[in-house]
Amino acid sequence: MDFFTSMDISASALAAERTRMNLISSNLANVNSTRTAEGGPYRRKDAVFTATPLKEAGSFGAALSRANDARSVQVTQVNEDPRPPRMQYEPGHPDADPNGYVAYPNINVVEEMADMITASRSYEANITATNAAKSMALKTLDLLR
Repeated sequence: MDFFTSMDISASALAAERTRMNLISSNLANVNSTRTAEGGPYRRKDAVFTATPLKEAGSFGAALSRANDARSVQVTQVNEDPRPPRMQYEPGHPDADPNGYVAYPNINVVEEMADMITASRSYEANITATNAAKSMALKTLDLLR
């Protein structure tokens, strides 16, 4: 594994966590959205992460990476929450059904905040890993002077 491999792995994690954070932001922004283009209330979305082999050419570093079984991460799917919408009695709402109930997205704000903290911590951890790899490379260059 060379310097750029660790940077590639951390970059893939940063991109995946950014996608996850975007989905969390979308979920929080649409917590009260009762209409969508598909019809019905907004559905909570969640990212599915998958470990993927590193994409390198047939170099010596690629062979070493395969030997270490280093893997990057990728968002391979965005799932919609299958839970039914939250029904709330609001007879004056324009989207109320004949019984006076409005279907709101089944989004738990506390759950979204916890997911956001987890995504933020993962992002910070990958920034720290990137900085550590960069620091190691700079120390190596200092030794060569």
